Amino acid sequence: MLEHGGRLRKAALEYGIAEADWLDLSSGLAPWPFPVPDIPLRAWARLPETDDGLEQAACDYYGAAQVLPVAGSQMAIQLLPRLRRAGKVGVLSPCYAEHAEAWRRNGYIVREVLESEVDFFLDSLDVLVVVNPNNPTGLSLTPARLLDWHSRLAQRGGWLVVDEAFMDNTPHLSLAPFANQIGLIVLRSFGKFFGLAGVRLGFVLAERKLLKLLAEQVGPWAVSGPTRVLGQACLTDTDGHTRQRIRTDEAGERLALLLEQYGFKPQGGCALFQWLITERAEALHEFMARRGILLRLFTHTSSVRFGLPADEADWLRLEQALEAYVKEAQ
Repeated sequence: MLEHGGRLRKAALEYGIAEADWLDLSSGLAPWPFPVPDIPLRAWARLPETDDGLEQAACDYYGAAQVLPVAGSQMAIQLLPRLRRAGKVGVLSPCYAEHAEAWRRNGYIVREVLESEVDFFLDSLDVLVVVNPNNPTGLSLTPARLLDWHSRLAQRGGWLVVDEAFMDNTPHLSLAPFANQIGLIVLRSFGKFFGLAGVRLGFVLAERKLLKLLAEQVGPWAVSGPTRVLGQACLTDTDGHTRQRIRTDEAGERLALLLEQYGFKPQGGCALFQWLITERAEALHEFMARRGILLRLFTHTSSVRFGLPADEADWLRLEQALEAYVKEAQ
């Protein structure tokens, strides 16, 4: 199992700080969860059904022709390699590590490539995987560039897989409206923008034949009845979407300015996180953890990712910790 953010219980045991006393900035989630609606008893008592309105709500929200709900986009990441024969896969890196891992586990030759290398290697690949906006770098690529890559791949029967887990704040950059094209697969995560990662819900956007093949791999009842009710309520809450976009955009900008104020100018980020490369990444992560602030550490790139504080008390706590770190480092 690869390491991920959000392992708060492990940190609590390691540092001897109660879970309730932590400021968890490690997982890149919106810190303001959407309200959970009343769940009818029948959603708990009956098997889930697929004509309850969730798929249509997702199509409307994402602007897609058709979608397949899954138990978190992680499920799709693990199952997509089963739909092709072995070949060569490029993963634009650094990015969410589960992508490369999933293709490697299924026998594919995986090359992790930089943005500047994609055009050079693309014609030798069967699949290209891109996270957009990228996690953790925050890199955002234009639809025109991605569609050009897709066209080159599709001419040879290849795929472009675009993970849009952090796209909700910038829907104009999404490839969702184009996802009915053969060879283009878009993954959308529900939990990050809506702040409800625990429900485990995601969507695959692609042409109908591929979704049918993937549905056979997913199997029946992959998304629970209560989750379907909750997902539909959140996806249709247009006023809530506007509020969430405004406050996450503002908090993302505030976080970048706060880090820069103490000499930690981020190298990248998006509305839900900021990414900092520093040769003292491990020391910074350790310093914060000893004070009950959990960051996401990436040892292979010597970098840390900061998620968003939820309220003024959390902002003050982070600022005081940054100030203390700078003083200690002098």
